[in-house]
Amino acid sequence: MIAEFEKKSKLKRVMISPLRYPGGKGSLYSTLKSIVRANNLTAGTYVEPYAGGAGAALALLVTGQVRRIAINDLDPAVYAFWSALVSEPAKFSELVSKAQVTVKEWSRQKEIYLGESSDQMKLGFATFYLNRTNRSGVLNGGPIGGMDQTGNYKIDARFNKSALLERIRVIGLHSPRITVTNIDGLAVIRRYARRSNTLIYADPPYFDKAGSLYLNSFKDADHANLAKCLNGLSETKWVLTYDNVPQVRELYADRRSRLFSLNYSAHRVVKANEIMVYSDALDLGDICARIGATGTPPS
Repeated sequence: MIAEFEKKSKLKRVMISPLRYPGGKGSLYSTLKSIVRANNLTAGTYVEPYAGGAGAALALLVTGQVRRIAINDLDPAVYAFWSALVSEPAKFSELVSKAQVTVKEWSRQKEIYLGESSDQMKLGFATFYLNRTNRSGVLNGGPIGGMDQTGNYKIDARFNKSALLERIRVIGLHSPRITVTNIDGLAVIRRYARRSNTLIYADPPYFDKAGSLYLNSFKDADHANLAKCLNGLSETKWVLTYDNVPQVRELYADRRSRLFSLNYSAHRVVKANEIMVYSDALDLGDICARIGATGTPPS
């Protein structure tokens, strides 16, 4: 299966993450791969301070584009999932294999999730279970098909055990090269900022974050503090994505940027424009030629 993922490394998207995220950034795999290669970072570390589904990180690792990844999430439930999966993939796989995908079991897992169990495996699996059985993967949503299961799709529609177990197996093979943390995103950025051979990809909670899985939202001061931090790291290789709002252009007015389209699937499919911002230290290679000197896509 690893060979199959390596073959897919030529594609625009490689699906590795077991989590479903509205607006997940796995679709940026091709762009991030180009950035990694243009900056000679294939033997380095790729860092996501606001990991969520970590789709891009896992795709880059499994296809051999980077040597190590560091994924961080301040949400204790999302962190519990990654911690449990990376530290004990065999045990996590066993839970997936034995899982009953029913409304009754959904209710039990919901109680574990809301109770924020101190048992990382229990909380992590409950987070995973709800993500795979809830509408659009939104953790605070209801089950696919509704509690009465009268919808067009049923609760097990996104719980393909064989496919999920294979993703977990592959992640387990690479787990020694995955670091998982549960701290503030700014602390992660500062921790890795001065390290050579590192690319930081920041995808923080957005200004308009409807449909997001994040329990942690950003206030205006948080957005400003992140901008102050990143703008001050002129020698660090970082990429940032945000929703396309005026505040972002103001906060990163001195940095190169471009718009890109992304499909969101929370409740309904919506195509939205977002902004990608680049640090001055990044060599954009042919990406720079494609977006033009002004940092905006050619018409």
